[in-house]
Amino acid sequence: MKINLYDFDNTIYEGDSSTDFFFYCLKKYPKIAKIIPKILLSAIKYKLKIITKTEMKQVIFSFLKYVDDIDLCIEKFWNTHSIYIKDFYLEKKHNNDIIISASPEFLLKPICDELKVKDLIGSKVNKKTGKFTGLNCHGEEKVKRLNKKYDNYQVQESYSDSKSDIPILKLAQKSFIVKHDKIIEKRY
Repeated sequence: MKINLYDFDNTIYEGDSSTDFFFYCLKKYPKIAKIIPKILLSAIKYKLKIITKTEMKQVIFSFLKYVDDIDLCIEKFWNTHSIYIKDFYLEKKHNNDIIISASPEFLLKPICDELKVKDLIGSKVNKKTGKFTGLNCHGEEKVKRLNKKYDNYQVQESYSDSKSDIPILKLAQKSFIVKHDKIIEKRY
């Protein structure tokens, strides 16, 4: 099976969807502000290597418990934020595209359905509690998750904005680094 792999945040979406969703929810649910000190503390602990990235992100996503109707909130978020899907992707998209992202699957699923991508592989996060039910889908974990889901595939093209995605870029016949509107072919 021939596929194309795309990272989501800062690759086909201009910005970080999780950050944008946090601030969107903060405007709708100001009580989320009370966990900002806890989020900042977890970021410091992560930088000091006291906690893992997954643990830090779990603290960040704990804001979800303050959102009354998460599905409706996500729907409204994408109604206003789908404009940040980059033109290059809208022009290039194909039915064999797989989005592979560290962002939570529950957040990206509606936009991926709208874009009619073949599949979405993202971080597994409980949308009511913010608790991760698996590892953060980042770096080598992306390849592990892809291999767990598909056993016979050939990556034609792979796109990312980050060196952390070298593992998925190495899988492709052609790999591309995306920086805003610039797309640069790289060999790995």
